[in-house]
Amino acid sequence: MVLDSDLPLSRTVTDRAADLRRDPGLLDRLLDLPGSRVLLVSSGQVVARSDGRRPALVWFAPAEAALRAPTGSLAERWAFLGYDDADQVPGVAVTEPVERTGPAYLAHHVPDPAVAALPEGTSWMPLRDIGAELSARDAGLATAAVALYEWHVRHPRCPRCGAVTYTVQSGWVRRCVADGTEHYPRTDPAVIMAVIDDDGRLLLANSAAWPARRFSTLAGFVEPGESVEHAIRREVREESAVVVGEVEYKGSQPWPFPASLMLGFQARALTTTIAVDGDELAAAQWFTRAELHRAVAVGEVVLPPSTSIARALIEDWFGGPVPPGPEPDAWRTSVPAPDPAAGSGPAGHADDGGA
Repeated sequence: MVLDSDLPLSRTVTDRAADLRRDPGLLDRLLDLPGSRVLLVSSGQVVARSDGRRPALVWFAPAEAALRAPTGSLAERWAFLGYDDADQVPGVAVTEPVERTGPAYLAHHVPDPAVAALPEGTSWMPLRDIGAELSARDAGLATAAVALYEWHVRHPRCPRCGAVTYTVQSGWVRRCVADGTEHYPRTDPAVIMAVIDDDGRLLLANSAAWPARRFSTLAGFVEPGESVEHAIRREVREESAVVVGEVEYKGSQPWPFPASLMLGFQARALTTTIAVDGDELAAAQWFTRAELHRAVAVGEVVLPPSTSIARALIEDWFGGPVPPGPEPDAWRTSVPAPDPAAGSGPAGHADDGGA
């Protein structure tokens, strides 16, 4: 079973219209159209409905967005996200002129969310918390908006000479003021895997940076010059001493906190003896389905939230949703939010990379 269509942040029904980004006047024209729709975004958060109903993004007209969240420099704080995808086939290259008739979607980057005057019944909400509850359109647009925000915040200067950069191509490129080089958003590939032994047990681990009850699948960044298959085997052995053989791709999900692409796999364990490294992992344990069900039910184990690919991998192995424990929000409320400036540590563990 491939999980892509079910992963919350992998859903998208929008046309990113990359062919339009090079038009230097595009943003100005779209910001002059009252029908354009703007999403406010700041440090992994988006403005969403918070009135007790199911979360939904709040879209503003450009003029209202600028008034509610004044941020100074126009070009540096806006990005073009795209249009509704008329043919519902996202990602297909444009081979002939396309008439785009729906509203344009834009992101307005707000460095300090406290300055925004939000309407009643709305608030800043972390995308990682509400992603699974958003519509496919909103999930895809919010994921792109958060990813772009995180990239702009972390790359204000040219990596070649250190000079200041500024945004071009409708918010998708940064250009150096000194040497004119252009720099594009980067995504860090990370593997995340459900490791299963010959008895059908699942290996879950507790990161050294987490409270004791919090368990998830193993994960880690792909190193330079490394295949994803090698990264899986290396990460599992380094962290748990378990040797992995065959691996099977299950699906991928962007995780823009700040810039990961989580590549999900199921991996077959060749050995079962566990020895955690004590550095990245504090504990690791094999679970049967019955054991995991009981541990979650009594609150001994807290699993990742539904927005994560880790939860999807666990429930793919489990055979369906894992019944909730006594504290459904324990994962979110028991752990401090990661430092957005950190961006290091093993994906799926210290920086929550999809876990």
